[in-house]
Amino acid sequence: MLYGRLDGMREQAARRLTEELRNTGGTQQARSQRDSAVGMYAEQVDRYSAVESGLCFGRLDGDDGSRRYIGRIGIFDTSGDYDPLLMDWRAPAARAFYLATAASPQGVRRRRHLRTRQRKVTGLNDEVLDITAASPTAHEELTGEASLLAALNAGRTGRMRDIVETIQAEQDRIIRADLPGVLVVQGGPGTGKTAVALHRAAYLLYTHREQLSSRGVLLVGPNATFLRYISQVLPALAETGVLLRTQADLFPGVSARRTEPARTAALKGRPVMVEVLGNAVLDRQRVPDEPLEIELPQREILTLDPAVVRQARERVRRSQRPHNLARALFDVEIVHALAAQVAERIGADPLGGENLLAEADVAEIRRELREEPEVQATLDELWPVLTPQRLLADLYADPERIAAAAPMLTEAERGLLHRTPGGWTPADVPLLDEAAELLGEDERAAVARRERLRALEREYAEGVLEIWRGSRSIDVEDEADGGEILGVTDLIDADRLSERQEDAERLTTAQRAAADRSWAFGHVIIDEAQEISPMAWRLLMRRCPSRSMTIVGDVAQTGALSGTPSWAEALRPYVADRWRLEELTVSYRTPAEIMAVAADVLTAIDPALRPPRSVRAAGVPPWDRTVEAGRLAAELVAATARETAALTDGRLGVIVPTGWIEELAAAVVAALPEVAVGEQPELANRVVLLTTEQAKGLEFDTVLVVDPERIVAESPRGHSDLYVALTRATQRLGILRTA
Repeated sequence: MLYGRLDGMREQAARRLTEELRNTGGTQQARSQRDSAVGMYAEQVDRYSAVESGLCFGRLDGDDGSRRYIGRIGIFDTSGDYDPLLMDWRAPAARAFYLATAASPQGVRRRRHLRTRQRKVTGLNDEVLDITAASPTAHEELTGEASLLAALNAGRTGRMRDIVETIQAEQDRIIRADLPGVLVVQGGPGTGKTAVALHRAAYLLYTHREQLSSRGVLLVGPNATFLRYISQVLPALAETGVLLRTQADLFPGVSARRTEPARTAALKGRPVMVEVLGNAVLDRQRVPDEPLEIELPQREILTLDPAVVRQARERVRRSQRPHNLARALFDVEIVHALAAQVAERIGADPLGGENLLAEADVAEIRRELREEPEVQATLDELWPVLTPQRLLADLYADPERIAAAAPMLTEAERGLLHRTPGGWTPADVPLLDEAAELLGEDERAAVARRERLRALEREYAEGVLEIWRGSRSIDVEDEADGGEILGVTDLIDADRLSERQEDAERLTTAQRAAADRSWAFGHVIIDEAQEISPMAWRLLMRRCPSRSMTIVGDVAQTGALSGTPSWAEALRPYVADRWRLEELTVSYRTPAEIMAVAADVLTAIDPALRPPRSVRAAGVPPWDRTVEAGRLAAELVAATARETAALTDGRLGVIVPTGWIEELAAAVVAALPEVAVGEQPELANRVVLLTTEQAKGLEFDTVLVVDPERIVAESPRGHSDLYVALTRATQRLGILRTA
């Protein structure tokens, strides 16, 4: 019932995965095969992490003499009556493991916590819940206190652990909350918000498997480092169907990694950008200032009057279709106007009577005009078919377009939007999504592409079968009855062979959702949601029309200028007051000594806010040292070396002001090459130097906060940034200041 490690599995998987990627070509078919194979293989590898953690972690002894073993997944005896050997922690019958107390034992006499290393039980802790036998000094608020404190005091590994063994009552209530509606989880630093959100995802997939497996679950985190940090929690709980994304990756085909000033990102996050983008689209529906002359190959010249274009534009706009879908209507209007000119010239009655051309003749003129390159070029100029990327890039590159689209902005604000081409920022992603809604996509082109691809696949299958026919040209007679041996071409045709190839390349739900901008998820979880801008909220609500969401965050930690000032303000446009609030009030990560320091910063943010109550004390007071500005880099190197030497296990995080990261990182890495800087592929290094934004959601055994005054000065919400920096530590905190 207790399983051991599979040593080397991940290394072998990485090597095999790399080899597969190296051997696949660049064609569309090869990429599709690669994505499908890699996705399925990675999913299988991730499931082994559940085994690595040890499947069984607890036991419940009932008043009736029964024993129930609790684990990360359920295991049943298939040789008999399908009795449970190991009960999944999410099953209703396992809930007593988290809720039973001496005051309310729920039929449990004793709760046992098991700790394992590979195949060995290394420790156990029993809680006697029989009130007649319980100690009068037993802790009444924490379940599994010894196991909880052991987990909290253990060294960090660079990856978040699951908390399935130590879920507390207030956390369990949130994890098992009903699926429908919007649930907001507000909690201060170290209260386990992220862990609760992840375990809620696992619980919902277990409880509502049929409903969520087809639509999928989306989890949005603040940055790529954070997603890597939490990436093993759900696989350890045997759940691999959740799509993890940052805001920067929510528009298929775009990876937004460009940086920009905070003021620019804040402007792009404001609701006014909806109007700006709408105006930008309208500005591309152009009416010429002068009559346009269209010269056809036969040297015939047609004239398009501005008034005709204006009338056509207004009629098409009244249809309220998205820009690209309305293009077909605009084409009809303009082509009809041009065809009328041609018909008037060639079909005019010399005696002044009615036009001599029949309707069929005029229809033929329209068809011919539509095929003329000169006419198509004119239509493209007046009403171009646009992609979101082209619309936004053209807008940013041209101050005149910005002025036309954003008259409601100040000149300084319009200047913030102007930039040269060269990649996208995370704040651009919600704007691209908004632009996609305004523009629409002509499905006819997509259908045509799919039909062409299907035809190519069928042609390929025909070729395969033809080769087979050539190699099997000789019939072999059966000596017994004179029959023939059937070949593959007798059993399958080209259509069926191409369908089987398509079936073999079928993607998982998460993979299909990642590639489809219009995908509607069954449930969306947003971590560090206080950083979400109004424009990003619009994007996320489009991803979840059912409004089944878990929103996790702490408004006191809002660092983004366009972030969420209150949950009510953020959610009112979408669900009014139809949302539920749950609060986490106990900090498990942050020791009381560190929380006392952070509490002073919290008061500077809002005197009405109260810090969470720490569940433990580390016994080590934070230290605070003032150094000369010119000596800061040297002192940081020395302090980093001292704190690293003091670490017997775990990780050290060095959090520095954004404006100083390059200078300080160069000094530290020159002296201590093992230090990782910024967003590394892994957080496996013992020492990581990063900014407050990069540290959001992470935790370290020891934290050095450098120049807190500059962290505060770098942003109008600098105190929130400092509050985040001070509360990343689980054991020790040091502060280097220059004032």
